[in-house]
Amino acid sequence: MSVTQQLVLDALATVVDPHTGLDFVSTKAVRNFQLAGADVAFDVVLGYPAKSRIPALREALAAAARTVPGVRNVSVNLSSVIVPHAVQRGVQLLPGVKNIVAVASGKGGVGKSTTAANLALALAAEGASVGLLDADIYGPSQPMMMGITGRPDSVDGKTMEPMVNHGVQVMSIGFLVAQDEAMIWRGPMATQALEQLLRQTNWKDLDYLIVDLPPGTGDIQLTLSQRVPMTGAVIVTTPQDIALLDAKKAIKMFEKVGVPILGIVENMAVHVCSNCGHVEHIFGADGGRKMAADYQMDYLGALPLDIRIREQADTGNPTVAADPDGEVAALYKAVARQVAVSIAGKNKDFSSKFPTISISKNT
Repeated sequence: MSVTQQLVLDALATVVDPHTGLDFVSTKAVRNFQLAGADVAFDVVLGYPAKSRIPALREALAAAARTVPGVRNVSVNLSSVIVPHAVQRGVQLLPGVKNIVAVASGKGGVGKSTTAANLALALAAEGASVGLLDADIYGPSQPMMMGITGRPDSVDGKTMEPMVNHGVQVMSIGFLVAQDEAMIWRGPMATQALEQLLRQTNWKDLDYLIVDLPPGTGDIQLTLSQRVPMTGAVIVTTPQDIALLDAKKAIKMFEKVGVPILGIVENMAVHVCSNCGHVEHIFGADGGRKMAADYQMDYLGALPLDIRIREQADTGNPTVAADPDGEVAALYKAVARQVAVSIAGKNKDFSSKFPTISISKNT
């Protein structure tokens, strides 16, 4: 029996993407198929970054193709292409930024900033171009967490260059004021400062901009949700009832302004004693998972209450950067891939494809 393209495609259709649950043929991820006698070559284009998973996916696809009698050599080129996705109606995309993801919580102290920093680092580790905006004007923490000091450069005196560390572009009010200076600003001033940080930073071709929102549902959160082109939001909570109560308020706020929730991260879900290995659910068990089920949202995963996460963030070397091959870093990377997969499944933004139409009056 001679090898045909359809036989090979049928074989490839048996391989399911573990992140989407769909095969690569029906989703049209298989492209540029070439067949020359017993030699097969094709590309597979993913809509999300998955650098750490590419070798396993490549081998699974090649093995499937080799199950077709007569196939000898298989060449698989796997790559990721991140595109802009739809945002709130009436809000234009930000130049140089394809997708903006808000990391939010209704309550402080749930590890939102640590999660945002590690999420940005995990997306970068998976091959994406990533930025991190510290949106907490009153209590910026990302300069310390990302291990960045100094002030941003300005080439033209009007815009700023993002600070960079661990392969992530970062901007924060903390770069512009003294570390111990209190920002005694009313809401309108704080929101104006934040918009300037966002729009006057020369972001360099970002696939994802992670925005670390301050806790609560006040002026800054509402302004960002209404004026900034948000692809989606990630809600961070602990299993504790009081944290879940405030997380629900954050969910309702995003729903009212038309920002989709990409999923829920349950932080500090379990503590494992470093001395004896005893497992204890200090803040309760599965509260975030239950809330995700109640609201019919994706449960992105659970992260442990681990002293190393705190120590690494405090020294400017968050877990994904400090221990990239460790167990906790793997959890952050799994959450990051789920966020990226959720974004990839949303409607694409085609506004940049349309030409600008100008109407001139004939004289």
